[in-house]
Amino acid sequence: MNALILGVGNILLGDEGVGIRVVEELENRYAFPEEIMVLDGGTAGIELLRYIEGRDLLIVIDAMRADLTPGTVFRVEDEDVPKRFMSRISPHQIGLSDLLAAGILTDQIPKRMILFGIEPESMTTGIVLSDSVNGSVDKIITAILAELDEAGYASPIPHPSPRPSRFWS
Repeated sequence: MNALILGVGNILLGDEGVGIRVVEELENRYAFPEEIMVLDGGTAGIELLRYIEGRDLLIVIDAMRADLTPGTVFRVEDEDVPKRFMSRISPHQIGLSDLLAAGILTDQIPKRMILFGIEPESMTTGIVLSDSVNGSVDKIITAILAELDEAGYASPIPHPSPRPSRFWS
């Protein structure tokens, strides 16, 4: 079994960087077992193909407009994940759409895919998350850990003294 937790987004556009901030916080708080990779995918697209190929589980975290209250977390899974990227719901949507299409085309798509989308409040220039999105980070982390546990992965080990978050609160 092997899993990839992939945070995507642009940290220079406020809430658009929440996927990156979540994976930074995961790495700050936990040491993950070898079979779980935590990756800052930034705004990359097809370049990430080598990281998703052959995975049993892919968990993606991204800011996505869904006409919900800012900070709302929603979950999409399996065949519905690529469908979410067919319409313009994320500034880097085209790259992720191409990535998932390439995975399907090469038959290297992960066996399970889970997307945690977070409704952004502000995607203006700046490195700070809005209060509503920042307030969702712990909820997303808890949900990711629950997904890993449910899939049978070993629990990550909490770091004894995580660093305080520097850039986004």
